Amino acid sequence: MVGQWWKEDDEKVVIRCYNDRRDRTEMDCVEKSCEIGNDQTFLFTDTLGDPICRIRNTPRFIMLVAEVRNKLVGSIQGSVKPVKLQDKSVNVGYVLALRVMPPYRRHGIGSILVRKLEEWFMSHNADYAYMATQKDNEASLGLFVGKLGYVIFRNPAILVNPVNPRGLKLPSDIGIRKLKVKEAASWYRKHVVSKTDFFPDDIVKILRNKLSIGTWVAYYKNNDKIISWAILSVWNSSKVFKLRIGKAPLSFVILTKVCNFVGRFLPFLGLTALPDLFTPFGFYFLYGVHAEGPLRGKLVRALCEHVSNMAALDDGGECKVVVVEVDGESNGSDYSLRRCVPHWKMLSCDDDTWCIKPLKREENTTSLNDFTNMFLNSKSRCLFVDPRDV
Repeated sequence: MVGQWWKEDDEKVVIRCYNDRRDRTEMDCVEKSCEIGNDQTFLFTDTLGDPICRIRNTPRFIMLVAEVRNKLVGSIQGSVKPVKLQDKSVNVGYVLALRVMPPYRRHGIGSILVRKLEEWFMSHNADYAYMATQKDNEASLGLFVGKLGYVIFRNPAILVNPVNPRGLKLPSDIGIRKLKVKEAASWYRKHVVSKTDFFPDDIVKILRNKLSIGTWVAYYKNNDKIISWAILSVWNSSKVFKLRIGKAPLSFVILTKVCNFVGRFLPFLGLTALPDLFTPFGFYFLYGVHAEGPLRGKLVRALCEHVSNMAALDDGGECKVVVVEVDGESNGSDYSLRRCVPHWKMLSCDDDTWCIKPLKREENTTSLNDFTNMFLNSKSRCLFVDPRDV
């Protein structure tokens, strides 16, 4: 696959599939030149020697690389999976990890990579393509929304809570039970699928994946009937990749030291110590978080604290934070989840932005304006965040 990218000297960019044996060393250089961050904070990713670790657990996946004069200068990853969207079964393609080395940016390489990936999506019968970025990422939004026809349809929040190594005491009136895979899948299909978008049709495969630790449901012990309940599943991202903060604001460093000092010498204050995030760390990702009933908030919090205790007892000590992504809108049911999920605002992010694009343009399909309005009017439905997309 060849495309023109630099009009000044008519250079050509070659797009091809990633070859692990041939490209791994150069791919590492591309990743290091495109670390996530700004002038104050950088988030480094350690793929544990597997550049396609983030898509390897999806049903169909691909990684494309861009070459100029036999030099690898960019890459993109994508996956295709079946989901429920607007109560319909469709195939969606997920765009992630678009990378272009700084000297080669603003010359169309990113556009070529995305379009080639979209072609691969359509060859695998994908109905939509979607991606996630930050709302202040002008370059990304300018490319996907401004140039490639994507539509912003959700602004979820990524909530991060540090693991308390001393453990947390759970309420005595709440019971927590681990579900078997078939039982969990049945619970999700009965109570969750009709109220969410992007619910994966292959939920059983996710629950059975070796990275999925399990599913738990919380309830009140003194109720004969289960009026209020909460459910969530846990994905061990520590086994996929590690993160590390390269540098951070001075306030964060000071807060870390103060919390650790006070937590160590004055434990009766109950202050959660901040983990060392400046060395590689893993995290548990909570997915399928859902709750019903008038007293559901306390149940959600208890489940999150239960997972934190699990992480604290992890023999390897790899998991240092617990992460969950929920809708950030104030008018949806997920808003109550956002308030109930324990998290540190300093570590969390409330500006995640999801964008989507229809890939099949047929005469009988809706217009782009109707498509946009359809998603703008669907915010009462919460998102099911697939852990394989993290």
